[in-house]
Parts: sequence; C-alpha cells; structure tokens
Amino acid sequence: MPKYESEKVLVGFETSDDASVFLVNDELAVVQTVDFFTPIVNDPYMFGQIAAANALSDIYAMGIEPSFALSIIAYPCKFGLDILGDIARGGIDKMNEAGALIIGGHSVEDDEPKYGFAVTGFCHPESVLRNSTAKPGNLLYATKPIGTGVIATAIKADMIKEDDVIDHLLQVMRLNKYAKNAAVKVKASALTDITGFGLAGHIFEMAKGAGIGVEIYTSNIIFNEKALELASYGVMPAGLHDNKRYLEGAFELDEGIDNEIFDLLFDPQTSGGLLIAVEENKASLLEEELTKSGEVFYLVGRFFESESPLVHFIR
Repeated sequence: MPKYESEKVLVGFETSDDASVFLVNDELAVVQTVDFFTPIVNDPYMFGQIAAANALSDIYAMGIEPSFALSIIAYPCKFGLDILGDIARGGIDKMNEAGALIIGGHSVEDDEPKYGFAVTGFCHPESVLRNSTAKPGNLLYATKPIGTGVIATAIKADMIKEDDVIDHLLQVMRLNKYAKNAAVKVKASALTDITGFGLAGHIFEMAKGAGIGVEIYTSNIIFNEKALELASYGVMPAGLHDNKRYLEGAFELDEGIDNEIFDLLFDPQTSGGLLIAVEENKASLLEEELTKSGEVFYLVGRFFESESPLVHFIR
C-alpha cells in the first residue's frame, strides 16, 4: 500500500485504524470504510444483518454516525433469488436501524456468497476518535462477549445450530451505535472495535499506536460459555492461531490462566464490540451511559508507560 504524505489524509492505515478520514475543508471530513465476508451463520437474513452491523462498526469505531452505504454482493445464481433477497433484507433492515441510506452497490456471480458494504460518514475533522490516542493511566472498557470465531467455526462444522447460541448472535447483530454514543458523550481518549485480530490483537494495536503498554484483566472478560466449552475441545478458527503469531514476543502472560481463556483472547470476532479508552475520573459516567444503553460491557484493562508496546495478561 502506498503511503500518502498529504494534509488531506487525516487518517490512513499507518496505525491500523478502523476507517480512512479525508479532509474536505476546515469544517468537513469524510470517513469511509469497506467490509464484506462469507457467511458465518446458515440463516441468510441473520447473515445480512451481521454483515451490515460489521461494516457499520468501523464508522462507529471512529466516533462518527454513518450517512450512506454501497452494497457489495457476490452470489451463486444457482441458489436462486429467495436466499439473496433474505440476505439483502437483513442488510437493509440493519442499515435502516442505523439511519444510513443504501444508495447503490455492485454485484458479481461467485461460487460462494459474500456480502458487505462500503460505508461513508461525514463529520467535523476534530470530532474523529482514533485507536492510537490512549494515554497512560487510561482505563480500557470492552463491549459484547468474546467467542464469535469459535462459534462460527462450530456452526460451519454442524457441531451446533444458531438456536444453541442465539443470545450471542443477537449481540453480534447489535449495532455499536449505542456504545459509540456513550464513548462520545464521555469524550473517550481512544476508540476502536474488536474484529479480525481478536481482543488481544486490537488492544495491542491501541498500545502500539500510542507507544505505551497495556495490562489485560483476563478474569473480567465476558466470554460466551459455549465458546469456552468448544475451545476446550480444540474447536478454533485458523485465524486464532494467526493472531497468536502476530503478537508473538509482544506479550507477557501470568501463570494460572486457563488455556481456553488464553486462546479466546485471540479469537477473531465478526461485528465484535468496542474498545473504549477513558480517563479514570470518567469511568463511572461511561459505565452509567453503557448501562442505560443496555450494553454488555466490562473493564478489560489499563494503559501504562512502557518503552515498547507491551500487552500483559493478568490472571
């Protein structure tokens, strides 16, 4: 990827942030992202909702509201139009909930279904929240339970059905709009979402971008119980192992942390929750706002001064 030295590029890919930010003028910036993937569930309507919530999440992770979206569809025509219609209906319903307009898109025929969106938002340049601006002493909160990658792997292998984990999938379909609103209200120091690099990977990116360390309180993390059970049997997506290799040498691990808990720290999430860095004196207000919004949340860690980016997993 080329690196552009331009005053117009407020946010590129240098710190692995969630969306690009392009300066139009002193009062206006464009925030844009794109995301699409293959089904992680069998139900097409549910898949459409998850794909839309996932694409929207990267806009919310910048502290911004989405304005419009373009759909991206790859689809095997042999499946017929009914399934495609259910996928699209799921995406439309979730975009409607977000208040974002779908005003176009592109489709191709493919052997495997893929669905997602390019999403655009507009804001004042100074209102963007970054993933790289946490400060030593900031507390770090996370929303939504962890375990989606393991659960999706088990669904694909016909080991479990969607109904077995519907409470978790409802969280996956939940928009990060409401958690974002809480983060913006308390003027969070930094913000990102938990997706493909897993909880540990995205926390590391926050620490790396800020040039500091972070301790993770593993006993506070809310894991899906079925995912913990499946992980104990060795049911894991390939991406989980890739994420472990990505962080190799960048973390310290306390003794006594169960293997399945350690594994799920690296579990790749789809439409995961937000990571919200906040000053300690704002933590109670953030908890109050998240509670009012009906969010599942937990205090996951604290940032500290460090000569090099470091993740310390505490039992």
